[in-house]
Amino acid sequence: AAREISRLLKFPSAIKIDTFAKGRVEIMKFQVPVGSDIDDLKVWEVNSKLKCNVLICAVERGADVVIPNGNFILKSGDKVSFIAPPAQSMRFFKAVGIENNSVKSAILVGGGRITYYLAKMLEDSPIKLKVVERDIEQCRKLSDELPNVIVIHGDGSDQQLLQEEGIQQTEAFAALTGFDEENIILSLYAASQSKAKLITKVNRTTFESVVNDMNLGSVIYPKLITAESIVQYVRAMQNSLGSNVETLYKIVANKAEALEFRVGNEPSIIGISLEKLSLKPNLLVACINRNGRIITPRGKDTIEVGDTVIIVTTATGLKDLKDILK
Repeated sequence: AAREISRLLKFPSAIKIDTFAKGRVEIMKFQVPVGSDIDDLKVWEVNSKLKCNVLICAVERGADVVIPNGNFILKSGDKVSFIAPPAQSMRFFKAVGIENNSVKSAILVGGGRITYYLAKMLEDSPIKLKVVERDIEQCRKLSDELPNVIVIHGDGSDQQLLQEEGIQQTEAFAALTGFDEENIILSLYAASQSKAKLITKVNRTTFESVVNDMNLGSVIYPKLITAESIVQYVRAMQNSLGSNVETLYKIVANKAEALEFRVGNEPSIIGISLEKLSLKPNLLVACINRNGRIITPRGKDTIEVGDTVIIVTTATGLKDLKDILK
């Protein structure tokens, strides 16, 4: 969870960031702003008009999730997931009209384990952290172990305290207490006071649909992040003979997955151009990593032994690369 939050603080325009190919490729999710250059554009027009090499791989519109084809028209308010190398992501955000500067200051309410790990990860970054924690012993422990962090002993739900500590000026606000209700209220309050990047930790996953409709910024579910890691491991172990699942992310709750496969000897797939493969519907070959060279796949590209391939699909539960075929 701390790793996910640290990525979001470094790339605040994104709602969610998942990395593949040992950090060479990212899937990022963002909301199309009103008046953006991609509002009303067809997917196939995006790269040529914005001069960016990105691949749009999933769109959430209301409750619907679509793996778009080239003629799909993007609209403001859509939550769009795209895949690209980090440098291209930067260029794309700029072209779409989203400023993306890493945040320089953040207030974290709650001084638990996630906050500790996060502060450790950001030790070498220029982000100035303030932690508000109500337990005096925990405050002493944090200030001993995190010399670069300002630790404030106080109640994070005290509006006056938050005002005094600069909630209106902070560039990011993360509600990381042990209580979901408190985190939700804190984030809603921060949204009313500032334009900060919001991060809200929620432990219970049962009210996900309600939570996602609120203005809570990036919602972090530690249980789901943990479950993803376990599923990824189990799927890889299950299939150590064919093509391994190396990485797996739920890019839209239970509706869409992005999987990274290491390609074994799959005669039904290797060496055949993608346009000739009979792929399942709602499935996209989103990226090919060939010895560290990142290929944004087009119809004439092929998959070869030793590649790692990223598949995005709403047909969840793929176990092997050959499952992408009808």
